[in-house]
Formats: sequence, structure tokens, C-alpha cells
Amino acid sequence: MGNDIKIIAMIGGGYMGKAITAKASDYGYTVRLYDIKLEGLDKLAKRLNKQKQKKEIPGEITIHESISEAVADADLVIEAVPERLELKKEIFSQIDKAAPPHAIIATNSSSIPVSKIEGAVERKDKVLNIHFYSVMLHPMADIMRGSITSDETFEKGKKWIESIEFFPLVVKKECLGFVFNRVWRAVKKECLKIWAEGNADIEIVDKAWQLWTGMGFGPFKAMDGVGLDVVYDIEMSYYNESGDPKDKPPQALKDMVDRGELGMKTGQGFYPIKK
Repeated sequence: MGNDIKIIAMIGGGYMGKAITAKASDYGYTVRLYDIKLEGLDKLAKRLNKQKQKKEIPGEITIHESISEAVADADLVIEAVPERLELKKEIFSQIDKAAPPHAIIATNSSSIPVSKIEGAVERKDKVLNIHFYSVMLHPMADIMRGSITSDETFEKGKKWIESIEFFPLVVKKECLGFVFNRVWRAVKKECLKIWAEGNADIEIVDKAWQLWTGMGFGPFKAMDGVGLDVVYDIEMSYYNESGDPKDKPPQALKDMVDRGELGMKTGQGFYPIKK
């Protein structure tokens, strides 16, 4: 386990929140998990705790009905709620009021710099971006400072990422999209444009990507895994920042989100999801 971080509070029990919880659990951390929807979280905690006992891994997973309860003894709090700035500010404010003074507050945002959120907290020296990708497939995480994040906070966050055997993608200067997400965003943006403008079928785009990279899936399949509502919110973050019409996600993507075609989590996205 890394440095003096022992207890993690995970705020948000969606796909990413569950995956980060499982990964931290594997490396001996106690995780306090909170989500507005508790359905299924008890089952997850029981399964992970059983695995820990079997492997004699220290720590435990506990489920909580309020943010204040989840963060009460946390050393590191990771927020993984939907990609909406005002919501993240509200959550950060609640965390700041309830967490111990020494606790670091990090956002798993895919696109929003923590400097845009830090105004909601008093502990501006203890905030970070710690952004995970596909936790089970890609052992890396962006790490970026806020406007006055201390060196101590940054080093603690970096060592914690390394303690779960992930590679910290250090962002030297604040930027929208961080490190690899900027690369992925360029690919995603062009793929969406090709699809929305009818230039090629999604299967052709995905096949081209697979042949070029040797990966087992393409960008559209990857977006289905992320969740098309998440993809849309992220693209809107870029658009809201730039104001450039070229950055606005296609209406066809918004239509899919409105119909509830969100990818793996709903059984239908760009591809039908086989049960």
C-alpha cells in the first residue's frame, strides 16, 4: 500500500466507481462506497470482501447511505459522478464539509480540470484530477493538479496510483482532456463525425481500427462500453469550453441518448449487446 493513504471513499457506484473499488480492494485498501442508488452494491461488497478473506488481503468494502458517512474517516476521496460541472461542485462541497482535514479530494472526471471544481472547497491545496481509463484493461491514470495543489498532495496521489500498480500519466501543465484522453478524444470525435455524416458504417471504422492497432475492438465498441450518455457529456464539456461548432457532438448521438440507447448498460448502443 502506498504512503499513508489507507482508507478510500468512493463517491459514485457506477461502472467506474465499482471498478476502482474492486482495484483498490485488491491492493489491501479499505473502501467506503456511496451511490444514490444502493441497489446491487451490497452484493458487490459481499463478493469483494469474500475474495479478500480468501486471499487474506487486508481491508474491507463498506456501503454507505450518505456522503458524510462514507468520507468520515477517509484519507483519499474519489468522486466519480456524471460529467456535469455543477454536480461535481456540489459533491465536492459536501465532501469538503464532512471529510477529515487531511483528506485528499480527487475527481475521476474524463475532461474537467479540477481547477474548475476547486472553488467549491476550502482545501484547495488538497485536490487532484485522478482519471482512470478502463480499469480492468488499461493500468494507467492521469494525475493533474488544481491551481494551488501542494507538492505533498500531488506526490501522495502519484504514489497511491503506483501502489495499485497503475502507471501515473503526469500532466505537467493543466489542459482539457489531460494526457491520453486528448488522443482518444480526437479519434472519437472523427469517428462520430464519419458515422453521423454517413461516410462509412461503424463496422468498417471499427475494423479499420482493429487492423491498424491489433486491438480486439474498435472505437464504437469502446464507446458502448463507456456509456453513450457519458460520451455525450464529455463531448459537451469540450464544446462548452471552446464554443466551436465543430466540437459539438452530433445530434444523432444525442438522439440515441434520449432513446436510452446507452451501450452495454442498457443492452443497445451502436451495437446490440448480446446477453
